Amino acid sequence: MIVSLTPNSTLDLNLSVPRLVTNRTIRATQTIHSMGGKPTDAAWILGRMGVGSLALGFAAGAIGKKVTSMLEALGVTTDFIEVDGETRVNAIIMDESTGEHTTITTASMRVEPPHVEALLARYQAALASASVVITGGSLPPGMSPDFYTDAIALARAHDLPVIFDAAEPNLSAGLAARPTLIKPNENELSGLVGRKLTSDAELYEAGREIVARQGTQVVITMGESGALALLSGRSYRIPPIAVEVSSPAGAGDAVLAGLAHAIHHGHPLEEGLRLGIAAATAVCLHPGTAAYDVEELQRFLPLVELIQLP
Repeated sequence: MIVSLTPNSTLDLNLSVPRLVTNRTIRATQTIHSMGGKPTDAAWILGRMGVGSLALGFAAGAIGKKVTSMLEALGVTTDFIEVDGETRVNAIIMDESTGEHTTITTASMRVEPPHVEALLARYQAALASASVVITGGSLPPGMSPDFYTDAIALARAHDLPVIFDAAEPNLSAGLAARPTLIKPNENELSGLVGRKLTSDAELYEAGREIVARQGTQVVITMGESGALALLSGRSYRIPPIAVEVSSPAGAGDAVLAGLAHAIHHGHPLEEGLRLGIAAATAVCLHPGTAAYDVEELQRFLPLVELIQLP
């Protein structure tokens, strides 16, 4: 069973506007509700593939109920801890005149120490039947980055593979527990190493250093520049597939889903990379977050190239 652990699941409200300007009322031309929160997004993407999973985390208020129902509609089993406040909403505004995206995020969920203890208890119980864990993302108020150190260490103690995706300071906290894979984008990796990485060579060297030091494999997503995969004993450059991008939101989470799919089914990570990049490309065609068409995914799958690096 694939288990996703997401402390800060989100409802994404995607709004398209003719032009984003201040001090005026703007009428959206399109409004889409979709999933947010990296591992929860991956579970949602897997559900659209017909692959079930167990989603763990927190849920609060009416928005939390909507997130739960959206996941369950795609065959995801949910087991969220109810907390006070409201599950956060990300307002993602797409300016049609420029193609630029602006995200406004909220933080209104209130998590107390007993909630964290209850979540870790449910998580530990789920590990007995898990095949792979996906975790990461931001943390709600009331939680500290060492949550990820503890959660990843619990899975590794069960000899379970863990795919981790987060920004600083959560990324370094989780990395300390040696997850199997991390999937930073170029900005997240730059934040981890403490300097701006501006070239493929710099990203490659930073990723290889993590593999050598931590034993953690690294997949770096680079938007329109494709991806780099630094695995145990081999590395790949993955060129992008040229498409007209409607929204890139959730594309990185599709890579998480592809990797988890491969590990769950006992397939090589290379198959997970191909599936994840094909799904990410399909996601880019659609407005909203992590929305895609399975037929488009299948069309892109044979176009994914894994170019082995020395």
